[in-house]
Amino acid sequence: MKIAFIFFNDMTTLDFSGFHNAVTWLKRLGYMEQLSWDYCAMAPEVTDDRGMRIGIDRVQPDLSAYDLVFMPGGAATRKLVHDEEFIRWLQTAETVRYKASVCTGALLYGAAGFLAGKQITTNPLAYAELEPYCASVLRQRVVQDGELYTGGGIAASLDLGLYFVESIAGPEAAREVQRYMDYPHYDRESVLGSRIDPNRSF
Repeated sequence: MKIAFIFFNDMTTLDFSGFHNAVTWLKRLGYMEQLSWDYCAMAPEVTDDRGMRIGIDRVQPDLSAYDLVFMPGGAATRKLVHDEEFIRWLQTAETVRYKASVCTGALLYGAAGFLAGKQITTNPLAYAELEPYCASVLRQRVVQDGELYTGGGIAASLDLGLYFVESIAGPEAAREVQRYMDYPHYDRESVLGSRIDPNRSF
């Protein structure tokens, strides 16, 4: 499996890093020795929403060459949905088997036309923004619709990563990755069944 991790300026890095850490353990632990990944963007360097600069492996590659495309979110997604060059690049992923997003990364898949007829989730603060792009927005931490995987807000990246690991490599692999990550909170049934109140207070 070959993965394209998409980066852009003002992205939220935790949206990316939880999923990335979980899924790449599959190679380190020997479950998927042929697993590989690239960090892809429109420029050779991006800066996240906290000012961290990130170097990029591949600039604007043809995404159809990958088996999985992963999209993080962040405040910048609200502008990127109107960025025609970015969306045209993203649309090269149309035939990619697996697509995954966390938080408002789902809005970019919507703008690319990938969410029609699908059940999706995103950050609870963006449910209304996502609704025009899809069949329905589910108030859950993780949603799978066919080979499209979406996660809720920011820290849901960890749960989505482990859910994807379990989906493609089985529960034993997910439990081992979970142990290495020292993350005891993941449970497949609970992340699928968890109902999120977008108006909850902390």
